[in-house]
Amino acid sequence: MFLFSGCGKNIPGATPTETAPAAIPATPTSLPMALRVNGEGILLSEYEAELTRLQQAQTTLGQVTTPEEQRNRVIQNFTDQLLLAQAATQAGFGVDDATIQARIDKLVSDIGGIDKLTTWQSANGYTDESFRAALKRAILTTWQRDQIINSVPTTAVQIHARQILVQDEANASAAYSQLQSGLDFATLAFAYDPVLGGDLGWFPVGMLTQPEVEAAAFAVQPGEYTEVVKSKIGYHIVFVIERDPAHTLSIDARRTLQEKTLVEWLDASRAVSNIVVLVP
Repeated sequence: MFLFSGCGKNIPGATPTETAPAAIPATPTSLPMALRVNGEGILLSEYEAELTRLQQAQTTLGQVTTPEEQRNRVIQNFTDQLLLAQAATQAGFGVDDATIQARIDKLVSDIGGIDKLTTWQSANGYTDESFRAALKRAILTTWQRDQIINSVPTTAVQIHARQILVQDEANASAAYSQLQSGLDFATLAFAYDPVLGGDLGWFPVGMLTQPEVEAAAFAVQPGEYTEVVKSKIGYHIVFVIERDPAHTLSIDARRTLQEKTLVEWLDASRAVSNIVVLVP
């Protein structure tokens, strides 16, 4: 996902509904295609160049993936870019030739001359035409991405809670029995976690990595605790300290919600789009 690193991260200077996109001009069919999304295509040559860039990057980073994983990643990235770019176009955001040329002129200045830009393009598998196409798509994609993630508010319903987390059901049942007998939750929580006392801080829906624990926590009121909740990492009992209907999101919490919002938007867009993969 290219949420915060920038869509089209290989392109320097690229930063700026539930119905299938309509009136998207079809890509000319005279050249072989790798992918079509709602009639708009990615040339096979673009796909192959991007695949090579991915392979080179993974080699540099020491990452090992299978050819199928590499193929799927490139196809998904191109699909996501096209869906976002198409939505930007339908929303009325346009990128004309003058805008693209202005970006390229700035790149030439920043990089130290046209020869250096040409060398960079060649080293990264771009022709002048494919570079301009990729830059235009990246600008559109980034604009639409920003519309989506900026729709996430800066406040949300949140709870401040602490938990008791143990690895086996017997210990969880014993802790729950102690609470039922009247033992103070914080006192018992510090017995299990002497440093933090199980304090989870403030969090909104969608923040915890164990959704069943989160759901149980939001189902009780301040001053109450949940029953024992089983998750992949153990057995939890959660006590809600306080609740705020409009608590300011932390930077990490808002980023997490923005990522989820973008993923959900892309999933919904794929579900109503005509996506045809033309490479094996």
